[in-house]
Amino acid sequence: MPGSTFGEAFKITTFGESHGEAVGVIIDGITPGLEISEAEIQIQMDRRKPGQSSVTTPRKESDKVHIVSGIFEGKATGTPMMVVLYNHDMKSEAYSDIQNLFRPGHADYTYLKKYGIRDHRGSGRASGRETAGRVAAGAIARKSLAQRGVSIVAYTKEIGGIQCETYSEDAIEKNAVRACDPVAAEKMVKLIEGLAKEGNSCGGIVECRIRGVQPGLGEPVFDKIDADLAKAMLSIGAVKGIEFGAGFAAARMLGSEHNDHMNKDGFVTNNAGGILGGISTGEEIVFRVAVKPTSSISVPQKTIDIHGEEKPIVTEGRHDPSICPRIVPVIEAMACLVLEDHYKRQASLHA
Repeated sequence: MPGSTFGEAFKITTFGESHGEAVGVIIDGITPGLEISEAEIQIQMDRRKPGQSSVTTPRKESDKVHIVSGIFEGKATGTPMMVVLYNHDMKSEAYSDIQNLFRPGHADYTYLKKYGIRDHRGSGRASGRETAGRVAAGAIARKSLAQRGVSIVAYTKEIGGIQCETYSEDAIEKNAVRACDPVAAEKMVKLIEGLAKEGNSCGGIVECRIRGVQPGLGEPVFDKIDADLAKAMLSIGAVKGIEFGAGFAAARMLGSEHNDHMNKDGFVTNNAGGILGGISTGEEIVFRVAVKPTSSISVPQKTIDIHGEEKPIVTEGRHDPSICPRIVPVIEAMACLVLEDHYKRQASLHA
């Protein structure tokens, strides 16, 4: 449907619902001959899948990768690739009592107003489960980018007001919240576990660093690389804001402070976050996204039903008390998709 396709030269279309038969993605624009295996994609899927720890939803999905098309003898054919991830652990009955109520913070109301029909089971198409297909596609883009010398790493920088004070890339995949500070990570886990017992949730901030990008990547005027990265990040349901480099702090800086001076060795600072005029400078691309608290909470709330009558609501079911840990691989995947798309667009410019 319109709105489910992303990219130009490297394009994806995701499909499926949270409680439907499956979710997945169709990818077009993969370089022919690129070696791709289900096992490589599975590595990234395992980072996103539910049921990882005490701070994620207890829903159990293996998210086993099934490549349906676009591969022959372990290599991309250049034709559209289809990846399917079957759903198994659905408990749709948990939504029966509230199927006619609009859950606060969810897309129930807006989907019904737009389409005149909605899938109330686990949010349907608006569910975070839709992002599984993005991560599968991102794994393929990531491999292509690695061959170009590009690396992408995202991590939790803040959860519920608890901020990381140190940065250790080695620590990110060694704690349940994917924080860059192991000490802060312990505090974050305790906070989330406490909120889960109360039936509540919290948000946070995730930072992403992209290294090895060549200077000159990006399309003026409307397809700036930061504009496309912003669109990619804001297309993730839980993301409510984004900033690059110095970000909103730039509003409190002087021009003499914010401008990145240059010398014969390159840029002295990186307040621009690796992007000037919407085009990459060759410096590290740095951005941060604001992740909202999980909307599905069991704390009593007020809402209306489909007839406009005021009603109380308690959202039962299995949900992440904080979205940050599992959104990290989704953010990386979307960054990979944007960059691979722009690399291919840049190549066509000089073809």
